[in-house]
Amino acid sequence: MSGNLTISLSPETLDSGSPEERATFGLFAMTANDRLLTEGIATDGNTVRHGPYVSGYPLAEWLVWNWWRIRWESNRPNEAVAARRWDFAHRMQTVGDGYHWPNITIFSDGLNSFLTSRPSSGVATVLFRYVGAYRREEVSATTLEESVDGYVSDILTRLESNDLLTTNLHNLWNDLQAERADPELSRYRKLEAQLGFEPDDAEREVICRHLEDASTLGEEALGELAADATFESDPLSGMLSAHDIADVANRRGFDADLDDALGISDTRGLARAGDVEAWRMGKQIAQRIREQESLDGRAIPNELLAEFAGASQVLISNTHRRSPNVSFVLNGVDAHARVSLRSRWETGRRFELARLVGDRLANVQMNRANENLYPATRSYSYRQKMQRAFAAELLSPFAAVDDMLGGDYSEERQDEVAEHFSVSPMTIQAQLVNHGRINQEDAPEIYGRGGAFMDARRMA
Repeated sequence: MSGNLTISLSPETLDSGSPEERATFGLFAMTANDRLLTEGIATDGNTVRHGPYVSGYPLAEWLVWNWWRIRWESNRPNEAVAARRWDFAHRMQTVGDGYHWPNITIFSDGLNSFLTSRPSSGVATVLFRYVGAYRREEVSATTLEESVDGYVSDILTRLESNDLLTTNLHNLWNDLQAERADPELSRYRKLEAQLGFEPDDAEREVICRHLEDASTLGEEALGELAADATFESDPLSGMLSAHDIADVANRRGFDADLDDALGISDTRGLARAGDVEAWRMGKQIAQRIREQESLDGRAIPNELLAEFAGASQVLISNTHRRSPNVSFVLNGVDAHARVSLRSRWETGRRFELARLVGDRLANVQMNRANENLYPATRSYSYRQKMQRAFAAELLSPFAAVDDMLGGDYSEERQDEVAEHFSVSPMTIQAQLVNHGRINQEDAPEIYGRGGAFMDARRMA
């Protein structure tokens, strides 16, 4: 995944305002994948422009201050106060400073970044009304970094050409540059952001204690646990520690032998993490496995699914031994592995186990090394979206689902197909939505739950 992103400010003259405001005033425009995100109508003359006239200085401050969260925080929490805090870090409308900013939201899933542009709403008297781009654009996180850096550098150059050398933006930018150049400080800021905190807003001792768990669980796994914790009312205390994971594994997990688990015999041609959308990578790996195991369009029984995980089918059927938080595979517990599943329903446990199988199979493609924890969480990171797409395609391959439905997308027929493949009806609904067979409005209950939901974009 690469894509392109431009953030530009064409200089214009401003006669009043602060020195910073006048030095950085201009016509603002933003494009992603050659699609204009800032287009709107100047209401005083009813003319269409690429963007508004604004001062670029407050936006540069906003981007630098929120850089870590824009780059690493994926989930918008359900809790109202936390959701508002998320908005202030990801929604450009909150920049303020007297300007009506575009309704653009920016966030990342760890590997790729997403930008949504929506029309102006609820504004009776504004000088510029945004029309919105009506779809979500995806670019690599590296592309976002480069574009933000380029925009901020341009604003700093304009300030300095006007002898403004010690502004607050200079201070913020210098701090950010120092943080990114320091590996340990970068780790700290990244975890802080994944938990949904602004710089230095979380208790330092707790953050450092969680960072120490990376040596046991793995650096990437730590980030997945942090993203999951944002669904809790107190993410910092709600984040699972290495001790918590080991305790659940021992008390509520099941033995597994990863040496006997399923592997991919031929990885040639498989996409690497970040090069394609998460759903596409997960679906591709699942299709490779179904072909390798000669499964065709058949349903996978519990015994075979458990065998793929190197475990006994009792971990699916025993719905009383449950993880209270996330599903996971923990390697290296007394020289073996333990699997713990969260769902109380057999179809849910099958889906979770399939996610864990996919997570382990994608280890090479995900560029993960020295990982002992393979978690399936509630978050929408690249890794979790890949898992959900893998599980859906492995358990209920869409070609077979579509063929069985034969154009009948009624709820009753969907339930029959779900029962055939031993998956939740939500899994079938999500596949139909993502492949464009039914509209999102016809299956509203699948959105926001995370169990079967793979991606808001169509998969076809």
